[in-house]
Amino acid sequence: MAKVYIFLANGFEEIEGLTVVDLLRRAQINAQMVSIEEGKQVTGSHNIKVEADCLFKDAKVDEADMLVLPGGMPGTTNLLHHPLLIEKIKEFHKNEKWLAAICAAPSVLGACGVLTGKKACCYPGFEEKLLGAAIQYEAVIQDGHVITSRGMGVAIDFALKIIEVLVSEEKAQEIKESVIYQG
Repeated sequence: MAKVYIFLANGFEEIEGLTVVDLLRRAQINAQMVSIEEGKQVTGSHNIKVEADCLFKDAKVDEADMLVLPGGMPGTTNLLHHPLLIEKIKEFHKNEKWLAAICAAPSVLGACGVLTGKKACCYPGFEEKLLGAAIQYEAVIQDGHVITSRGMGVAIDFALKIIEVLVSEEKAQEIKESVIYQG
């Protein structure tokens, strides 16, 4: 079973983080919410409080198959300022392990040098932060071991792409149908 860590920081976009967790768990993927804060409780950008599964210091990040960064502000900025997370993102990239980011969070991948020479997308207005990327305007872009997406309105598409690459296109279709998603 694939293992995915979704990193939550105060100010994260709730739909982008929780939609991914929900759909991945429906697909039998071990999706773990990891708080980069001092405690497990993380407050989203719309003041929704969520309890993460574990703290960053307790997460076995090297065992993950994929790292996922939800967007939102100031959540994205908080992710960017977490040096140990940045170190792990760079390691995953070097080892060509899966990385995924949505909304403003692809800017974190840009800052880490992950997007150089890759197609990528993000929330409008963050394009200049996708350093070295060939900017795209599709809902979800996969280029090699990197998946990027534009924002909250396409969070289901983003999660389904993750299921497709980690399990199968058939499983992604099954989940799509089970939640009656028309996109």
